[in-house]
Amino acid sequence: MRLSTRTGIAVGCTVPLLVLASGWLLLQLVARDLHRAEDQHLRRRAVAVAPDARALLRASQHDRPKAADIRERQLFSAALDVGIRVVGPDTVFNGGPQPGPSVKLPARTAGPVTLHDGPRSWRALARPFRATNASGTLWVFAPDTADRTQIRLVRRRVLLTALLAAPLSGLLAWGLAGTASAPLRRLTRRTAGLDPRTSSARLDQRRTGVTEVDELAATLRTVLARYDEQAARTAEALDTARSFSSAASHELRTPLMSMGTNLDILAEHPDLPGPDRAEVLADLRHEHARLLGLLVMLRELGRGDLVEAEAFRDVELSDVADAAVAEARRRAPDADIALDAAPGLTVHGWEPGLRLLLDNLLGNALAHGRDGRGAGWVRVGVTGGADQVLITVDDRGAGVPPEARGRVFERFQRGADSAGSGLGLTLVAQQAALHRGSVTVTDPPGGVGARFEVRLPSGGGGLPGRRDWLIGTARANRSQDFPKDGP
Repeated sequence: MRLSTRTGIAVGCTVPLLVLASGWLLLQLVARDLHRAEDQHLRRRAVAVAPDARALLRASQHDRPKAADIRERQLFSAALDVGIRVVGPDTVFNGGPQPGPSVKLPARTAGPVTLHDGPRSWRALARPFRATNASGTLWVFAPDTADRTQIRLVRRRVLLTALLAAPLSGLLAWGLAGTASAPLRRLTRRTAGLDPRTSSARLDQRRTGVTEVDELAATLRTVLARYDEQAARTAEALDTARSFSSAASHELRTPLMSMGTNLDILAEHPDLPGPDRAEVLADLRHEHARLLGLLVMLRELGRGDLVEAEAFRDVELSDVADAAVAEARRRAPDADIALDAAPGLTVHGWEPGLRLLLDNLLGNALAHGRDGRGAGWVRVGVTGGADQVLITVDDRGAGVPPEARGRVFERFQRGADSAGSGLGLTLVAQQAALHRGSVTVTDPPGGVGARFEVRLPSGGGGLPGRRDWLIGTARANRSQDFPKDGP
């Protein structure tokens, strides 16, 4: 049922009830006003005929019939349009319209009362008086036929008004509701063809001037925007899953084939000499570790591409660095690893991602930054500025040639003698971009080895617009400025 029809029916049912309620109140007020006017008339007539009533009672008490007849005619002439009844100790005089003798009069009244004589009703007023050697009561009567007629007339008009108000008010409300809901119908037509599954068309910003309709349009735009956002995130998740599968199958093919070959050798040559057998098993362990590391790195890249803004919070960077250095010392007890971190430095970020960034920088330094004697020497620094935090990791290895510094953060970039997955520094670049920061490779202060510098904004910001580190090749901004739209 349309809104205008519902409104018309509701108003058409409500208005007659309001008319009837108002009519009932009007009837009560009219009846009270009519009774008040009639009572005032009775009081005036009682005051006017009271002297004649006393004179009539005196003449009757002194046994003067002729004088009593004269006084009675004078009394009834003065009464005009009301009925009179004079009740004495032993006689009663009555004339004019009044209830029948069977109607019992009240013993005493404080004011006008209503008496009923069959279908008729009367307003009566009693006035006690005293005459010479006697006392009596003067009753004044007036029929309330006119009052009842007027009340019936008002009642009929109220009922007629209620009957007419039902269809008229319903039609009027239907028309007004139809006009008022026109902006809502236009909004319905504008949104009827919007299918977020098949079209990129969205609701425009056109305002109607009707607050409720504009608020509903804004809500619909918000819902569609959230749908688009979720659809984009779902597409990203699907692309990430496809890329994970593609990258995994491509990168795992070589180690798996090597492992298969070594297993065939073991199966076909059960009597393989000890040294050869040990070499084959060492190759199997090496390839197994490479497979495991590659899968872990791919999983971490996928997590970084799919992390949501709700996971970000204020993180104490010195605590994260201290935990990463402690883990690196445990894994490489022979290395000299030192940390210089200023306390109280916080960034708005994803704590697991920041820890992953530091772990991979330390792992890269320990794997490629050892000196000619094979000794590990790593220095980690965490310092803060006005609006940024700087993380530095120095080593004393062979360093990174200037021409290769732009490629070390790309996926699967490995040195000739590297046994890693080629994803460690990619993870570093991904997390730096995810936190609206940057990562660069420079020469260390001593001139020997390499320095990795990560700059993160202290206040953080929204997620970057592009997150495709697992899907495509990393395109991080290598400058000192923070990228606006990510890699």
